[in-house]
Amino acid sequence: MTLLYPTYFPNVASYMVMAQTEKIELEVQDSYQKQTYRNRCYIYGANGKLGLHIPVLYSQNNRQNTSDILIDNTTNWQSIHWKSIESAYKTSPFFEYYEDDLISFFMTKKKYLLDFNLECIEEINRCLNLDCEYSKSTLFTKDTHENDYRNLVNARKETQINITAYIQVFQEKHGFIQNLSILDLLFNEGPNAKNYLQSHPLPF
Repeated sequence: MTLLYPTYFPNVASYMVMAQTEKIELEVQDSYQKQTYRNRCYIYGANGKLGLHIPVLYSQNNRQNTSDILIDNTTNWQSIHWKSIESAYKTSPFFEYYEDDLISFFMTKKKYLLDFNLECIEEINRCLNLDCEYSKSTLFTKDTHENDYRNLVNARKETQINITAYIQVFQEKHGFIQNLSILDLLFNEGPNAKNYLQSHPLPF
């Protein structure tokens, strides 16, 4: 069984694992940790790498299960995220093709972070026409095994990942930026994104 964390519009490396694996177990029994992709993703903006962070209600005083983390909807984060995505990718080859499939995520408020992330993943799978079977973990364990890719949730270990370049909107300005959100690959490669994910050697 291949183990992954469900994150906010997962990065390309995580989707390579999903595209090349028949059965995925999503880790949902963990304690929430800050500074990870659980509530953030990165896109390619006009000024380079741009982080989109979902505000959450989280207390460091008590350990909280990720499934219990609430989204802080007192801010207009959804509007900010969508405007950033639109600004970054409106000139990409396939933004208009997928725009209507994704805009609803930024129009309707969601209560729980995990539920929101799972819905994002399901929609991306539909856009990719990716038949990915997954289950949710029922027990958390720190033990690792060959198909344990939970480390991909750590936003600070990017140097260990090597992704083959594809054309990005602002590449002439800032060069190729690897392992961004799956949104970057989807908007730039469109239907070819699935083949890219399935044929690319796992970069770690």
